[in-house]
Amino acid sequence: MADVMVMKEIEATAAHLGIDLDKLDLDSIRLPPGEDFGIVSDDEDVYQGDNLELNTGFGNVIIVDNLPVVTREKFGKLETVVRKIYSQIGMIKEDGLWMPVEYDPESKSEKTLGYCFIEFNTPLEAELAKEKTNGYKLDKAHIFAVNMFDDFDRFMKVPDEWAPPEFKPYTPGENLQQWLTDEKARDQFVIRAGSDTEVLWNDARHLKPEPVYKRAFWTESFVQWSPLGTYLATVHRQGAAVWGGASTFNRLMRYAHPQVKLIDFSPGEKYLVTYSSHEPSNPRDANRVVINIFDVRTGKVMRDFKGSADDFAIGGTGGVTGVSWPVFRWAGGKEDKYFARIGKNIISVYETETFSLIDKKSLKVENVVDFSWSPTDPILALFVPELGDHPARVSLMQIPSKDELRQKNLFSVSDCKMYWQSNGDYLAVKVDRYTKTKKSTYTGFELFRIRERDIPIEVFELENKNDKIIAFAWEPKGHRFAVIHGDNPRPDISFYSMRSANNTEKVKKLITLKGKQANALFWSPTGRFIILAGLKGFNGQLEFYNVDELETMATAEHFMATDIEWDPTGRYVATAVTSVHEMENGFNIWSFNGKLLYRILKDHFFQYLWRPRPPSFLSPEKEEEIAKNLKKYSKKYEAEDQDVSMLLSEQDREKRKMLKDEWEKWVNEWKHLHEVEKLEREKLRDGEASDEEEEYEAKEVEVEEILDVSEEVLSFEE
Repeated sequence: MADVMVMKEIEATAAHLGIDLDKLDLDSIRLPPGEDFGIVSDDEDVYQGDNLELNTGFGNVIIVDNLPVVTREKFGKLETVVRKIYSQIGMIKEDGLWMPVEYDPESKSEKTLGYCFIEFNTPLEAELAKEKTNGYKLDKAHIFAVNMFDDFDRFMKVPDEWAPPEFKPYTPGENLQQWLTDEKARDQFVIRAGSDTEVLWNDARHLKPEPVYKRAFWTESFVQWSPLGTYLATVHRQGAAVWGGASTFNRLMRYAHPQVKLIDFSPGEKYLVTYSSHEPSNPRDANRVVINIFDVRTGKVMRDFKGSADDFAIGGTGGVTGVSWPVFRWAGGKEDKYFARIGKNIISVYETETFSLIDKKSLKVENVVDFSWSPTDPILALFVPELGDHPARVSLMQIPSKDELRQKNLFSVSDCKMYWQSNGDYLAVKVDRYTKTKKSTYTGFELFRIRERDIPIEVFELENKNDKIIAFAWEPKGHRFAVIHGDNPRPDISFYSMRSANNTEKVKKLITLKGKQANALFWSPTGRFIILAGLKGFNGQLEFYNVDELETMATAEHFMATDIEWDPTGRYVATAVTSVHEMENGFNIWSFNGKLLYRILKDHFFQYLWRPRPPSFLSPEKEEEIAKNLKKYSKKYEAEDQDVSMLLSEQDREKRKMLKDEWEKWVNEWKHLHEVEKLEREKLRDGEASDEEEEYEAKEVEVEEILDVSEEVLSFEE
């Protein structure tokens, strides 16, 4: 409400001064240093105590050294050469190239000093010019040394004498995994609605969420959990930030990257990748892209990548301004040792020890269009489409040796998509092939058994190979997969297993469910249970299915649902309606077997994200032992559930008693009023005391009343 009042005051002042706020670029306003005009920033604490370097205003200027020293006669020719080199990189401002000169007593003429200043339209162009031309060889005797103008000011601040660094005593940090020790074994989630971002506990026992932390304007676009749940990342104009703590959410680190649009964590949370896109001075050029890779804990930039949007537009399935995202894809596992990106006829694989290319060169793969890492091992799966007489192929490659582990040639391929199983045990390659007439396509699968000797491959097709594949999904940590297929408004859903009774290397069909209102599959993260969801055109149909027993546990509906998210333990699932719809925004929490636990409505609802959990430290044998003795371990929790159930029952009884008391109070008030008005009612009945209708005789009396009389005068002309 306060924000609305302040905005009204601003609008009133603007109207009084004759300023049109709609035409005012607020981002272009710059306040004098140290002046805030009474407007306190929500992030004021960011700057408290920091010795920040102010922008000098020369960020778009570079200094080019090691130029030839020439006399006035050759000055114009040298300037033309320098301008030609740098105008290809960015737009040089008018009078933006200045080459200092001095008088030479020996030649009695002016000569250049061997360096020049170049001013570009934007700092980004200046940085790109420095990156591309530092070390540029004009000739054998003149190799450019290029620096940013602002760097000289920074270099001048370096003291002449070395001083030992100040010793700071060690202070232990907060336990960032404190939330995992919750006595009720609850999970957290974050939501964004309107201007607010909230972190809450899912307290399913009490059938409601419990608040943890809430903040208005916490982010300017979206929030994102790190893969192991340690950090919550927010995005701002100045860059990104991560938050966490034992009992609340404190800012742990900031990552300076102006106009950042997208972020991505490495699987082990060691690195954060940030992305921004900037419009060029020349509208005919592609957008300039900047990608930084930060060390999450220190905030240090480990490597940056800059170029045009076209340089980063190959491969991938999503992104902005034509750039696929994520541009860099990380190898599986928590080590964060390798990351890679795809280019034209190459795949560039980097290692994080030096953040340089493995073997100092990219992997050359002619016509490659897509690749995917194993979720657990440094294994790359590559797809190369058909080219001329060469068939399409899928290859598995070991990193860092770059040895090819397996290859499969494919013919008449229209499209190809790769799906890894979460443990890296299996790889499914969905292949769309042309028929002999080339007028239509059909779909089949190539199934790789990664853990078995020589990585055997099985060709798998549906019973009706002409069925359209709507969705495919592996069972997490398991050996089964599900496929939605068919061309009917109600497609079929089939389940298969990679294991058979006699251990033959053949896929086994488990069941086909006919005519389902579903177009998406959502496996529980622990396997066994799956939600067959009908989103978009099916308006939020939900079927909770037990794949072990091959039976439906429940069917339900969350009308207009846009998102479905399992919690990391597989106990609960959230369905949400986000702001793509104007009505019914909010989320529902369900049990794994389809029981609706509670519903929360939120206007302008944008995001729902469960907080991920790190992998368990228990060995598979220990987990199996716990599963066998679950009854023994569950007694404690059953007793707690019983206590909560009794508490809820008591609360329910108290609520019913309160409603009953309110009702009786209301009835008594009306009875009292009825008694007070008794004499008045007797007067209206001409002294009759009884209120009982049966003691009176009803009579119908007709009353005729003349409402109006009008006369019509007719005149006749003779």
